[in-house]
Amino acid sequence: MQRRFVIPALLAGLAAAPAAMADDRPPRGSIPASEILRRVEQLPDFGWLEEMEWDDDGYWEVEYRTRDGREREVKVDPRSGRIIRHD
Repeated sequence: MQRRFVIPALLAGLAAAPAAMADDRPPRGSIPASEILRRVEQLPDFGWLEEMEWDDDGYWEVEYRTRDGREREVKVDPRSGRIIRHD
């Protein structure tokens, strides 16, 4: 009797896999990455881009250097383009 539950549970897990993998990219309706970068480039201390990547926690993570060479990191909301956190 337990075998009857194994297959449905396995199929349910496989069906949920694409939804779990959907977090590896920005949600629909997001601002294009180029626009996110343009907004970060407008920060007063921006010097040059080090790295920009999508974080599966739901935001763009942008690392840049200031004009005097200090490292900074910002997290940017993908839909509004608002800076969530500035380190």
